[in-house]
Amino acid sequence: MQHPQAHALWRGPRWTLAILLAVLGMLGPFSIDTYLPAFSGISASLQATPVQMQQTLSAYLFGYAFMNLFHGALADSFGRRPVILWGLLAFTISSAGCALAQDIHQLIVFRALQGLSCGAGVVVSRTIVRDMFPPTQAQKVMSQITIFFGLAPAIAPMLGGLLFVQWGWASIFWLLTAIGLGLWLVNWRVLPESLPPSQRQPFELHNLLQGYWQLCTDPRFILLALASGVPFNGMFLYVLSAPAFLGELLGLEPTQFFWLFMLNISGIMAGAWVSGRLAGKLPPKRQVRHGLLIMLVISLVNLVANLLLTAHASWAMLPLGIYAFGWALMVPVVTLLVLDLNPERRGLASSLQAVVGAVTNGLVAGVLAPLVMHSTQALAIASLLLMLVGLLSWMYLHRRWPEIGRN
Repeated sequence: MQHPQAHALWRGPRWTLAILLAVLGMLGPFSIDTYLPAFSGISASLQATPVQMQQTLSAYLFGYAFMNLFHGALADSFGRRPVILWGLLAFTISSAGCALAQDIHQLIVFRALQGLSCGAGVVVSRTIVRDMFPPTQAQKVMSQITIFFGLAPAIAPMLGGLLFVQWGWASIFWLLTAIGLGLWLVNWRVLPESLPPSQRQPFELHNLLQGYWQLCTDPRFILLALASGVPFNGMFLYVLSAPAFLGELLGLEPTQFFWLFMLNISGIMAGAWVSGRLAGKLPPKRQVRHGLLIMLVISLVNLVANLLLTAHASWAMLPLGIYAFGWALMVPVVTLLVLDLNPERRGLASSLQAVVGAVTNGLVAGVLAPLVMHSTQALAIASLLLMLVGLLSWMYLHRRWPEIGRN
């Protein structure tokens, strides 16, 4: 259900709200992508092993996943605005802690704190969209968010590489500190509260556990969360493996890493734009099917190419951009289907959806990426398998509950 005064909450153009919510949602991936080009410098400065450097990623992602269990529940109980503002404040402080870290263990701890805090933006921003817009308009706004969301990761590795070369790795985290503070000030001034007091849920352990149980025992929710969260890792795996994939296997310099991100983000922005154009014109389930089909075909092409040819920068990154297009085509639709399964607990549903994605991200970062990052063939196989998890989940959902996504 929408806020009864939704039309009055944001009087500016719809795209300006999309930008604000997209910036909140991009904070998580931005804080990953900016420091990837500085891996070697951080490792040398803090005398860290490759495994310890990978732990700075997995600690962040597992912290993100754990706290996502609560961001949505807190937003359902106390409102959307306070959760975002407190999350931004904690992110700002933990980013400063990363910049001041004196050894790798301190960096891992502050990265975990960053993960604990920054999920508030992506979880709560989704619920705000559905609080304020009916389904067709919500899909258009969600697609606009995905487009703007893509801009930050496109420039993040370039900024990170330049800052690292000019002022050292700590400057990257000072940038994140400044961004966190700036976002807090902007949201404090303009972010509306989209959840009226009459629709808030009591923040009680029994009520919280009941909500978790209701969603976690709903196979429709699990299948939709898998269909949206796991295929993302088919391209995120390459981002996590960027130092090895781009540096060792393709022979690129850290300042050239942006090519991978540019292709991925171009695909995401194009797919999201098409998704918004199709809102109300194509049944949601057909749109999801088209996106999954694109990802399946390009994953198979990527695997065959890497098995038959020696990977080269001239072509090895192109399939990832096409894969990103397919993912962005379907993910706004799947996200809204998740939120509409239980309208009274949208925050909780958004939280648990993010948890599924973040746990998968953490496992991929901490377990899978180190195993496959030094081989283009292994990366292609792993990417295909991750995509198939999402495809099979959607196929089963479609067969068992054909009415979902029909209108």
